[in-house]
Amino acid sequence: MATKKSKTLIGLDGMERTADQEEALNAVARALFTSDAGKQFLIYLRSITIETVAGPEIDDKQLRHIEGQRYIVGLIQRRTNKGQSQKVVEDSKNG
Repeated sequence: MATKKSKTLIGLDGMERTADQEEALNAVARALFTSDAGKQFLIYLRSITIETVAGPEIDDKQLRHIEGQRYIVGLIQRRTNKGQSQKVVEDSKNG
């Protein structure tokens, strides 16, 4: 008897996971970062990464470091947004 292999996809972070694993990560991000405390913390993270402007004196190593931080914060935001849209779809199916 053949075993059914779970379909994998490339997630928001470029990693291969099953659709269920991706949905679970997005749901966790939504739960964490849509709470009042999570929203405040995400605002803080954005203020020190995405909203920070580097001047012309920045060197290559510093710029790479900042861009890595921005990528992670952007990934958190994208997963949170995706988790919210998943919940809307789930709620519409159940309602």
